[in-house]
Parts: sequence; C-alpha cells; structure tokens
Amino acid sequence: MKRYLFAMLALMFAPFATATEMTPEQLAHQATDKIVELLKANKETYNKDHKKLYAMVDEHVLAHFDFRAMSRTVLGRYWREANEDQRAKFSTEFRDLLVRTYATALLKYNDEQIVYLPFRMSPEDRTASVKSEVRRKDGGPPIAIQYNFYRTDKGWKVYDVAIEGASLVSTYQSTFAARVQKEGLDALIVSLAQDNKTPAGKTASNGGKASAAR
Repeated sequence: MKRYLFAMLALMFAPFATATEMTPEQLAHQATDKIVELLKANKETYNKDHKKLYAMVDEHVLAHFDFRAMSRTVLGRYWREANEDQRAKFSTEFRDLLVRTYATALLKYNDEQIVYLPFRMSPEDRTASVKSEVRRKDGGPPIAIQYNFYRTDKGWKVYDVAIEGASLVSTYQSTFAARVQKEGLDALIVSLAQDNKTPAGKTASNGGKASAAR
C-alpha cells in the first residue's frame, strides 16, 4: 500500500538530543529533517546495500518506540497466554518487521513534503499526539498521520501510529489474531522470522502474509 509506505517515512525519529529534553512535537520535527538529510545524501548506497539502510533505521528510529508495549497490544489475549520466551521472540520479530516497513518507505520516498499541524500539550499530560500530513507531489489528497506518545521515565515513547485514522497497531492486531487462531503463536513467529530475512522492497517468501497490515 503506497500510502502506508510514503507515510512511514515521517516516523523516522532521530536523536538530536535525549528524549527527556524534548517534547513529542520537537522529536518529530527535528528527526524528520535529519532522516531526509541522510536519505538524500545516501539513497543510492541504501538502494544497493539494504543492511546499511536497516542500520540507519535501527539507529535513528527504534530508541523512540516501545516495541514491547506495541507487541503486547498487538497480541492482546495471546500475549497474556504466551510464555516469556514467546513474548521475547515475537517482540524481536515484530520490531524487525517494522524496520523492514520503514526501510521500504525510505526507498520509495520522493521528496514529499511533511507538514506538522498545531500541537497542544499540558505539562502534566502523560500521553500526547502529534498530527501531520504528507503532501503528495502528484497533487493527490494529503495523507494524515498521527503519532501517539506516552511519557516514561526515559522520556516520550511512541506506542502507536494512525494513518488516515487507521491505527497501525490495531491493523496488525486483527491480522495477527486471525493467524494465531489458525496457526498458533509459534508458527506466526517462525513465519515472521522468515519474512524478515527478505530484503527491503522484495516479496516475502510466504506470500507476503506478514505484509498484510501494510
């Protein structure tokens, strides 16, 4: 889905300063500029060497996401039924799946403009949302993106993203719930691990099941 791929670019949160020094809005604004700068300078390299692209995403994105919280929400009751080994393995594979999603978005980025909407937050707030739009070069309607943060003792962390009103976590939740019910959690983890070995922008060997939410 092209809209998801283009929109994911705006999730690239780069560490200009520690998260505790920055509001969610500041993280989003400053990080996007850094990622676009890196992409413009190195896109040819990233196209040729996906490992370098993955490393860039890993360095500049993952520190600002709470993947365990996202994994817990995505699996829902299956998380509660899982043992700690299954939880750890699923969290790892789900994290890698999102890295691949972001990498695919970066490879397709074509200088779309990212505009942030007015942001409001009170000092005592424990959660916050940053709203933005990706302005398409083809003149099509802008893509609305909302980043949902919550405050931790290590600063603000992303726990979900809504694209055109559709929650990324909820989308994966429905997709994975059906697969766990049919195949079991261990089979899902194995399938995701296989998909995660596929280079960015390529079709997964299992028919793209892990990509169904994208």
